Amino acid sequence: MRILLALSILFGLGCSGGSEPAFRPRREGDRVEREEPSEAAPAAEPSRPPPAAPAAVVEPEVAGREGVDPALLDPGRWTERAPDTFAVELTTSEGPVIIDVTRAWAPNGADRFYNMVRSGLLDDVAFFRVVEGFMAQGGIPGTPALARAWNSANIPDDPRVQSNLPGMVSFAATRLPNSRSVQFFINLVDNSRLDGMGFAPFGRVRDMTAVGRLYAGYGDGAPMGRGPDQARIVREGNAYLRAEFPDLDYIERARILP
Repeated sequence: MRILLALSILFGLGCSGGSEPAFRPRREGDRVEREEPSEAAPAAEPSRPPPAAPAAVVEPEVAGREGVDPALLDPGRWTERAPDTFAVELTTSEGPVIIDVTRAWAPNGADRFYNMVRSGLLDDVAFFRVVEGFMAQGGIPGTPALARAWNSANIPDDPRVQSNLPGMVSFAATRLPNSRSVQFFINLVDNSRLDGMGFAPFGRVRDMTAVGRLYAGYGDGAPMGRGPDQARIVREGNAYLRAEFPDLDYIERARILP
């Protein structure tokens, strides 16, 4: 059965009891009991959430306890236009990963990635979902206050120019318009079947050696694998990941190369 990628998202604010964003791409061959459409049927649409909320308001005392720079709690302050081309070095627990970004490929995505890096948002961030034969996904800030502030700070869609070939980097999204925020993925194989769904690559990894070593033992999130619950990452941050998924690899530091 050929199963197209589907991503679902639930919106919520802070600690009000709502659900935080949870991106769940599916790859060809995945099975979810009683939920997969037949080959002749259209792919299942995600349930429609309420309209996207503005970035979560985080109380100053909470942010202070989490050691967050107040400037990072307002994504609206981080909207500088990216250079036409630039390179980002991710210092990971498996070695350096350099991503060459071309703004013309996906201007909104390139601008968001540029500002995530220059703000320090990607420092100490886990590759929480690494699926062999598919992709490596990360981007949720490891500090809950930052995750709450940024996960609903969506950017407009970009027309797709490049294909999701091995080494290409794209933002995760749902089937709803303009749903990209901070989660990105590196294609480990030829995922060009994602092209028709609008996933727009904005960069390419120069050397996939370190990416190929990222820990994939947990696989996907439940029920397709043993990986982390994305809502809990948003709610509890790296404390949750390090306690329950100690083998995950991390972006230790991200910087824009001169």
